[in-house]
Amino acid sequence: MREPEDLEQYEAMSFALRALQPLPAGRFGLSHYRAIHRHLFGDVYRWAGRFRTVRISKPGAAFCFPEHIDAQMRELFERLRRGNRLRGLDREAFAAEAAAFLAWLNHIHPFREGNGRTQMTFMAALAAQAGHPLNLEVLEEARFLDAMIQSFHGDEAPLRGQLLALIDHG
Repeated sequence: MREPEDLEQYEAMSFALRALQPLPAGRFGLSHYRAIHRHLFGDVYRWAGRFRTVRISKPGAAFCFPEHIDAQMRELFERLRRGNRLRGLDREAFAAEAAAFLAWLNHIHPFREGNGRTQMTFMAALAAQAGHPLNLEVLEEARFLDAMIQSFHGDEAPLRGQLLALIDHG
């Protein structure tokens, strides 16, 4: 595909179909996260599930340099493992830890495309196994994106609030 609009449309359609299928099984570790990205985007990108090798940014946000992605992802997922994959936490503690995890993961932005959708797909599965299922149907994209941006700049409180709202509607 040569036209960006065609690729965007194909990617959206492919993602929607793949999101309806069962996710790859795993233990919520790094390889599981990569398998989820590959599952969601493998029909579109041959590099799906592989860390990016180029620098990327958005206005006001430079993401992790590619040479640091592997180490940062290993550290983040080791912290998740040591924290019992967020199990055994009350809803407030879960939301706080989940917000910290998502903020760090978003800052790394390990893939060229599909980071946000992979983050939320993974987080929904992680939350469900931790006993705090998220209702993504009530997610207000603009408010959630704003909360993610604020967390990128160090304020995780709005993201924690957004996650609590998704739990309360679960």
